Amino acid sequence: MNQLDALKQFTTVVADTGDFKQIAQFQPTDATTNPSLILKAVQMPVYRSLLDETLAQHAQAALDEKMDRLLVRFGCEILSLLPGRVSTEVDARLSFDTDATLVRARRITQLYQAQGIDTQKRVLIKIAATWEGIQAAQVLEREGIHTNLTLLFAFAQAVA
Repeated sequence: MNQLDALKQFTTVVADTGDFKQIAQFQPTDATTNPSLILKAVQMPVYRSLLDETLAQHAQAALDEKMDRLLVRFGCEILSLLPGRVSTEVDARLSFDTDATLVRARRITQLYQAQGIDTQKRVLIKIAATWEGIQAAQVLEREGIHTNLTLLFAFAQAVA
């Protein structure tokens, strides 16, 4: 037994990457991504086609929609490789805007659902743990959209 297999006996292993080839290699239970990880991945030749295809299919869409579609495209690829969930992050520039975070989170959820993904069981919407993000997460959880708060640095954030 290697160290990773030993660790899997006691905890849930979560990959923090956009490189789904690594996910296939290490076989975590869950995965989390963010726009910077996806940007890093699409710069690799093996993933460039996902970017090109997404841009071609949605050439008329606004840039923020193209980005959400690319995140979901990677998320779907990741979900095909693991049994658990993928966390997909809402654009961090919206961290101080509850309403904008809600709009983007709902759109990401709808994009996954359009791909046949059971978002209740397989997707977490990753949101910055600002006051506004925490408020958005509360609303989304009430709507049945599960969230994962990130950028948690203080006890007060954890309590909220």
